[in-house]
Amino acid sequence: MRARVGDVPRRARLVAEIAATYLRVRRLQRRSTLPETLTALRRPLDSPPRQPPVNRGDGIRLGQAVARTLRALRRDSRCLMQSLVLSDLLARRDTATTLVIGVRPGENFLAHAWVELDGAPLLPPMDDEFVRLTEL
Repeated sequence: MRARVGDVPRRARLVAEIAATYLRVRRLQRRSTLPETLTALRRPLDSPPRQPPVNRGDGIRLGQAVARTLRALRRDSRCLMQSLVLSDLLARRDTATTLVIGVRPGENFLAHAWVELDGAPLLPPMDDEFVRLTEL
């Protein structure tokens, strides 16, 4: 599907916002714990939200844009980074979310993070494989 001419500047602004948010998250992670980082990301900015709150469909699309952008930028695109970047973007849009950390216990222990809006996942939760460990 080809992007409309009017969409190109909007998409370019979103990619720039995601890249800048990624850098902010990395800085916060280097000097803070996960709960402190998440609190800082959710803290209201000095200016009011630039956009109205996000619904579930738009949140899923924003999550997909985060995943694609971080992969294309060849940056840390693991689930926790995607979740932190998405949490920040949604907080800027005056949208409260929950960061969920899940685990797959056993010999092949794995952990996974995703973001939920009103109990619905915006990033793939892989529910059948992961048990909720904590919600932040």
